[in-house]
Amino acid sequence: MEQETRSPALLTPEEIEPAAGLAGQVLDELDRLLLGQSSLHRMVLIGVLSRGHILFEGLPGVGKTALIKALADILNLSFSRVQFTPDLMPGDIVGTSILQENEQGKREMVFERGPVFTNILLADEINRASPKTQSALLEAMQEQRVTTLGATRELPSPFFVLASQNPIELEGTYPLPEAQVDRFLFKLRVSGVKAEVLEQIVDTRRRGEPPGVRWRLPAGGMDVLTRAMERIVLPRPVARYVARLVAATHPDNAGAGEGVTRYVSYGASPRAAIAMAEAGRAAALLSGRPTVGFEDIKAVAPAVLNHRILLNYQARFDKVDSFDVVEQLLAAVNDVGLDLPEDLAVEVRAT
Repeated sequence: MEQETRSPALLTPEEIEPAAGLAGQVLDELDRLLLGQSSLHRMVLIGVLSRGHILFEGLPGVGKTALIKALADILNLSFSRVQFTPDLMPGDIVGTSILQENEQGKREMVFERGPVFTNILLADEINRASPKTQSALLEAMQEQRVTTLGATRELPSPFFVLASQNPIELEGTYPLPEAQVDRFLFKLRVSGVKAEVLEQIVDTRRRGEPPGVRWRLPAGGMDVLTRAMERIVLPRPVARYVARLVAATHPDNAGAGEGVTRYVSYGASPRAAIAMAEAGRAAALLSGRPTVGFEDIKAVAPAVLNHRILLNYQARFDKVDSFDVVEQLLAAVNDVGLDLPEDLAVEVRAT
């Protein structure tokens, strides 16, 4: 007999307001510290609320490191940074055992913890380390623990890997294996800012240094956000939309659009559907809503899917990237899942 699963009780406005308010204050503080990147800040906070890891891709100097350090400070979480280089070894990340003499004069192996034992780990230029070193993060990212010399040690909770990579300096780099890329909830592009924002930076930020943090998440604030996330409801029609979107990333699927069949070799894994559903809950929470809507899924889908679909040579020839394919996919897959006229489909979405 199958066990019946019960949906969590729907959050009331009085219950969701404190959590949405705290999340809004985090965003306000990030927007104050780092100018011109409000949409990026929102996606980063969605990723954190979803308990996911994030891969940032952008040119040097666009604020990736400053954003991650500011986020850790605002959230009152411990922070470590590892600069990935070709000579970096796995022990430099997870830690290593060294021979020491104890108080009784006996020698014993003592484990020295590496920088991975933190809440937020900045893996800077992660694609510059060798595959052997990159793989040291696989267990940590998936199971929140590390194993060395047969001993397994739990990592602090929460634990996030926020990694960066440079899209233009590719000499001497090692592309991340697909198994590791799939463990990142989001891949976010960090672009430059507009001229008016640059003018404001020049006028107010001497030497490019951001101001100090004025507000931090109070003690117990993460627990408030986590409890609220647990009670955000994913309606069945929205869950079906998530499933159809992920299935449509596979070129052999009947629902795949022209862009997928033409440019995609391999589609997204089931982990993408789980990530999209959880990120949709976080997006709903930031909007102060107790249920996930189609608009929440559409907002997070590009960040969830762009690094999980493998493009073929035709895409490179036509200069089409994964974001273009995801945009075509969102346009091709009907959210309500019915072959209805657009005016009637709008009414269905509203209900």
